[in-house]
Amino acid sequence: MIAAAKPKKALSKNQAWAYVGIGGALEIVWASGFKYEAVPPIVVLIAILVSFDLIIRATKALPVGTTYAVFAGIGTIGTVIVEAVFSEGQISLVKVGLVLFLLLCIVGLKLTSGKEAH
Repeated sequence: MIAAAKPKKALSKNQAWAYVGIGGALEIVWASGFKYEAVPPIVVLIAILVSFDLIIRATKALPVGTTYAVFAGIGTIGTVIVEAVFSEGQISLVKVGLVLFLLLCIVGLKLTSGKEAH
């Protein structure tokens, strides 16, 4: 006898945002792994696969444009920070300002996601 499949519980917005955050953190891992040998290739591959799986799942509950922008922004900011740390802190004030501006835009996108224009 075949058991009936349980219906899947819908992903909450908070869970979806957690997936975006974790996926963004994994993007930092795999993007940095392209340059730094300290990150083994198998870790890079797993990080790529899991990060995109999480983003795909998150888009079931969140707007895809906002989700991807926040995911990519987290990865970009984190990768810039990793690069600054591993290149012995050499980062310009202009780059710091641009990263902070990007962070502000990401926060703005997250805060306005799901709100309809009137």
